[in-house]
Amino acid sequence: MGSEYLVEMENISKRFSGVKALDNMNFKLGKGEIHALIGENGAGKSTLMNILAGAFPSDEGTIKIDGKIRKISSPKVSRELGISVIHQELMLAPHLTVAENIFIDRLSSKGGVINWKKLKQDAKDILTKLGFGDIDPNARIMDLSVAYQQVVEICKSLSRNVKILVLDEPTAVLTFNEIQKLFVLLRNIRDQGMGVIYISHRLEEIFELCDKITVMKDGCYIGDYDTKNISKDELIEKMVGRELTTLFPKRNAEIGDIVLEVKNLNAGRMVKNISFNIRKGEVVGFSGLVGAGRTETMRAIFGADKIDSGTITYFGKEVVFKSPYEAVKNGIGFLPEDRKQQGILLDMPIRNNVTLTALKKVTKASVIRQKADKGLAESILKEVSAKYHALSDKVSSLSGGNQQKVALSKWLAADCKLMILDEPTRGVDVGAKSEIYKIINDLAESGIAVIMISSEMEEILNMSDRVYVMRRGSITGELPKEDLQDVNIMKLCVGE
Repeated sequence: MGSEYLVEMENISKRFSGVKALDNMNFKLGKGEIHALIGENGAGKSTLMNILAGAFPSDEGTIKIDGKIRKISSPKVSRELGISVIHQELMLAPHLTVAENIFIDRLSSKGGVINWKKLKQDAKDILTKLGFGDIDPNARIMDLSVAYQQVVEICKSLSRNVKILVLDEPTAVLTFNEIQKLFVLLRNIRDQGMGVIYISHRLEEIFELCDKITVMKDGCYIGDYDTKNISKDELIEKMVGRELTTLFPKRNAEIGDIVLEVKNLNAGRMVKNISFNIRKGEVVGFSGLVGAGRTETMRAIFGADKIDSGTITYFGKEVVFKSPYEAVKNGIGFLPEDRKQQGILLDMPIRNNVTLTALKKVTKASVIRQKADKGLAESILKEVSAKYHALSDKVSSLSGGNQQKVALSKWLAADCKLMILDEPTRGVDVGAKSEIYKIINDLAESGIAVIMISSEMEEILNMSDRVYVMRRGSITGELPKEDLQDVNIMKLCVGE
């Protein structure tokens, strides 16, 4: 008789350079179960899943698959055991088609000949079965939205003999409708007896989708909980190890004169006749589905993309920033949504990342004053409660939440008057989110105008003084504080 568990990881420990990443960690995944694995950034979730995926071995402990002890010595062995891990960074060949990516290791039949007609039809059948029949099997991956690339990655996994599917932040780039489609798919997988390990910082998704929750902290096992038997507040306390009085701290900012006014802005295909304003000390949210044009609008204002027409008035003066350098010189900061590619220099020291935008403060005769440079970095990192070992460490050594704090620190050092934050809490844990919200409140209370783009409804509703909603490159509505409800925002998002 087989085990009731697909996966049993018992007393798993792992050290890196003498530092313990996992300490006697336990995890069990049942058949026909969607099981959330949660914890703060740096809790050890990725390390545990990398051991299951065969990326590296554990130092101690055992792994059972279907009740049998297995030594998962490589990713190949993991795949042969029916385990598929879908990471945030997708493993797709961008220049190949959807069909080629789904069957990339099974392109040809006997004789080495590819039956292209069958390959494309099989891909179409899988996509249709999973609810994404509108994706063209002939389309190149590089021409698809990131959301659809994610779908192809999942299809690629499910086209194999997979019985254990691990998803790491799978909805980070999906629209509301696409998330619901994904949830239908995952429930179907569960009903067929497969197991799903679901890693996400979005607690509302976990309560909607998952059957059980395992909480990790500092590489240790905290406990298993039935989703229906634990509240959100209780779960947050288990994760952070302390009581959070509120996820969204109160803000006491005095809203003043208009800082930025945009009228009839047009830029490329995604920015169409945009008009809005923001005042001193105000947090203005920008909501909309993925691809609505929010990021493109802010890039045009910031000088990263060319403006076709329209006017931008900044502190009463009409401006056109021809480059981000000009925008930064005028006191505008931009925290991009892709921090690893655009927000931080991963292979540079933490210290250099923080003071990069404030070199005038720490240089004399074009030479960096080491004491001043170190002092400024330490002061700002303390202000944002960043956790790090040494200023000389590379940013890549930090957890996601602390990387985001470093990216924010860079702009705090620059003494900005207007801050544009694009998905400021994407991929960070609940504790770090609360700290980032406090930073945003501090910015507003100091008189800085804050534009916040967010795809998290709860974040938009609780952090914004006003919200502009965008759809297909245009603003479909403006909602004052008293009208901020999820139903009102979604109606404007989908055009109802």
